[in-house]
Amino acid sequence: MPAIAIAKRVMISPRKAGVVVDLVRGRSVADALVILDHTPRRSAKTIKETIKCAQANATHDHNLKPESLQITSITVTPGPRYKRYRPAARGRALPYARQTSHIRVEVDGVIRTIKKPAASLTEKTSQTKEKKV
Repeated sequence: MPAIAIAKRVMISPRKAGVVVDLVRGRSVADALVILDHTPRRSAKTIKETIKCAQANATHDHNLKPESLQITSITVTPGPRYKRYRPAARGRALPYARQTSHIRVEVDGVIRTIKKPAASLTEKTSQTKEKKV
């Protein structure tokens, strides 16, 4: 089951963020973070934070190995647009729209094996509890 992280209403145009997303789609999480460190785009920082969030969700919530994580899907969809006005000549105001994006990252990997406690430790603790009673 993949771990998911979503960043909503990011103040970046979906078209500009999509260029950076295409660089890391289908790569391992470690490779993607290195690529985004060296990408000179404003959207790289937000995408990197979203991938780190998905990585944390995978290791903490889904018990996946951090070194085995792969980006299974990463999408950028348009969010709501904010209407703004720019001053123009002769006292007019020209409208424009500030675009926002929703960034969704899915990460999947190998499940960690859960180490069971040694039998000798559990026997010792049960014996000490019996002695106290």
